Amino acid sequence: MEKWSTIALARFACLYAGAIWGIFWIPVRAINDAGIHGLWSSAIWFAVPTILLLPVTILRFKSIKTGGISLQITAILSGVALLCYTLAFLYTDVVRAMLLFYLTPVWSTLLAAIILNETITWQRIIAIILAVMGMLIIFGLGQNFPIPKNVGDWLGILSGVIWAIATIRIRKHEGHSAVDMTIGFFFWSMIASLIFCSFLASNQLPSIEKIFGVLPWLFAFMAVFVIPGAFASLWGPKYVSPGLVGLLMMTEIIFGSITAALFANEPFGIRESLGIILIISASVLEPLSEIIRSRSVESSSAD
Repeated sequence: MEKWSTIALARFACLYAGAIWGIFWIPVRAINDAGIHGLWSSAIWFAVPTILLLPVTILRFKSIKTGGISLQITAILSGVALLCYTLAFLYTDVVRAMLLFYLTPVWSTLLAAIILNETITWQRIIAIILAVMGMLIIFGLGQNFPIPKNVGDWLGILSGVIWAIATIRIRKHEGHSAVDMTIGFFFWSMIASLIFCSFLASNQLPSIEKIFGVLPWLFAFMAVFVIPGAFASLWGPKYVSPGLVGLLMMTEIIFGSITAALFANEPFGIRESLGIILIISASVLEPLSEIIRSRSVESSSAD
């Protein structure tokens, strides 16, 4: 029963993490609106949680050191995946970036079958089909199918592939602390962002006044939403199949669509509602199937 509760909580954590990433565009856009170059906005975005977690980093230094290179590889992969996803929004349409990233369940399912010897169930195949259909309906079925055409598109695909690999490592090395991975997640994202900035936007360094102008509300947003969301996205995959992680975290599309309609005046109607219903169906199909199957086994055992 305890194991089932842990798995259920881990699935909820993935749902929650997706929801948080669905609203992360709000502070990113706000930083851009403050006159800070897009690449530097990503560096600031990752630096803030790194600073907030500094006391925890000091307290857990021994644990982080014990995790060794294996822990850092997982942290680097997950951090670079989010950075690539963030940068994809700068070089292609938001819609295309989201669609190409959320091919993740496909990559995760295939990699889990190859590396972890997981069985690809019919429920998983149906769930992936429902999820992809839901995405295409939300973003215009048949109008702009996301065939990669530019660097932003490729960054969207790359971010999904790297995140799939990261979830495989999280599942395979579940002994690593999610707290330690969260610390590394933001630290390596910040380092990678600064490297990008030094090569591509070295002459766009924002002024101190602009940086301090966004810090008060950004610190609050990170502490309340982003850091807990990052922890959930790194803790949940320890107990959930990588392919299912990708499906559960598609709540990002749901929250992204709703918040975009509320705060960016983007359309939300029958098409968006139908797409969300399909995505929710994809997310709950496998867990519901397991609940039904376990109850059937219990009933058979009772008989």
